[in-house]
Amino acid sequence: MGSLSLTHLLLIALIFLIFFGPSKLPQLGQSLGQAIRGFKKGLNEIDADVKEVNPNQQVAHNQNQGQQVNQTQTNKEPHNS
Repeated sequence: MGSLSLTHLLLIALIFLIFFGPSKLPQLGQSLGQAIRGFKKGLNEIDADVKEVNPNQQVAHNQNQGQQVNQTQTNKEPHNS
């Protein structure tokens, strides 16, 4: 039940052909391909931006965040009821 066989894939392709028509399928495939390429390009740009960050800057940033958390925890006064 979990896997698609060749018969299932052919049936799905036939339904797409009937629903969209033979003239729309190439346009549909082209737009899907462009969307996938755009998504991959965006992921690659994010990866490149992350790799450009100097590891020392990232460690210093993490330490600053830790200090801020510690300061907020020490500045809180206990609640006396």
